[in-house]
Amino acid sequence: MIPFDYRRAIDVDSAVAAATANPRAAYLGGGTNVVDHMKLGITGPGMLVDITGLPLDEIKELPDGRLRIGATVRNSDLAADPLIRRRYPVLSQALLAGASGQLRNLATTGGNLLQRTRCVYFQNVTTPCNKREPGSGCSALEGYTRYHAILGASADCVAVHPSDMAVAMAALDAVVVVTGVHGERSIPLRDFHRLPGREPERDTVLDHGELIIAVELPALPARARSSYRKVRDRASYAFALVSVAAVLELEIPENRGTVGAHPAQPPGPALIKDIRLALGGVAHKPWRASRAEEFLRGKEAVEENFRRAAEEELDSAATLRDNAFKVPMSRNTIVAVLRDLTAAQAGKEQQR
Repeated sequence: MIPFDYRRAIDVDSAVAAATANPRAAYLGGGTNVVDHMKLGITGPGMLVDITGLPLDEIKELPDGRLRIGATVRNSDLAADPLIRRRYPVLSQALLAGASGQLRNLATTGGNLLQRTRCVYFQNVTTPCNKREPGSGCSALEGYTRYHAILGASADCVAVHPSDMAVAMAALDAVVVVTGVHGERSIPLRDFHRLPGREPERDTVLDHGELIIAVELPALPARARSSYRKVRDRASYAFALVSVAAVLELEIPENRGTVGAHPAQPPGPALIKDIRLALGGVAHKPWRASRAEEFLRGKEAVEENFRRAAEEELDSAATLRDNAFKVPMSRNTIVAVLRDLTAAQAGKEQQR
C-alpha cells in the first residue's frame, strides 16, 4: 500500500487551501473513481482532501429560474429530484443509464464530471499510456479500439470520456462553478473538458486545487423537450458505445382552418426553433454537435433533415480498426432521438 495523508475539510476555503498547498493532493467525494485508481496503481495522491462534509449537497432553484446543483449531490438523489425529472428529463435519464444503483448512491455530481477514461490501456499499468504517463505512447492506436474516439482524437490519445451525466449537461448548456485560491469562476460545461491534443493527461481546464462547488442549469423554454439515449453492449452497467442527449424546441404550424365547404388543410411539418445535441462515447469529452445544430435550426423537423444533420456532424469522423461502426451508430441514434422527440412534442401540442 502506498501511504497518503487524509484531511477532512471543515469548509470550502480550508479544502482549497489544503489541496493547493500539496501538488499531489486530490479531492475525495464518493470515491468511486479515485479510490479504484489508487487500488489499480493508476494514481497515487499524497493527500486526500475529504469534501463530503461540506454544505454542497443541495439542489436549489434560483430566482431567475436556473437550477443550482451542489457538487456533492449524489447521482441517485439528482436523478430522482422532482424538478430534474419534470424540467430536465434528459439529465435524469442519463444518470439512470450510468453505473449501478449502488454506485449512483455514492457518486457525486462533481466527481462524475471529473471521472477519468475507462480505456483498457489507461487502466493497465503494464502498458504505455500517454494519459497515465505522458510521453510513454498510446497502446490503443495499434490495439483494441472498439470503445475509442471517432471525433476530436489526436495521435497521443484516442480514449473517450465515460460520463453519461456530462453528456446531458453539455446539451443543457450547464455551467460549472468552481473556486480556488484566486476566487470563484464559472466555466461553460462545453469548455470544461479538454480534447487530448498533445496533453492527454489533462482532462479539464481546472487549475490544481480548484474545487467544483456547483453546476447550474439554465431555465428551458416551456415547450422544450429533452431525451437521452444510450447504446451499449449490454442492458445495464456498461459504458456507452454511443449516446445522444438532445433538447428540442419546435414551432408547430397551426391548422389552416376551413374555406367554405372545404375541410381544413392539415398543418405542415413542424419547424425546429432551437436544438441542442451532445454525443457521448465518441470523443475525449462530451461532444457538442454544433455543426448538426447549425444545420437544423429553422428547418423542418423531418427525418431527412435529421439524417443530413448527423452526416454533417460526422463528416470529420476518423475511425480506427475496430470502431468504424460508431459512425452509422451515431447517425442512427441521432435520427432516432430527434424523431421520437418531434413526435412527442407534436402530440403534446395537439392536446393543448
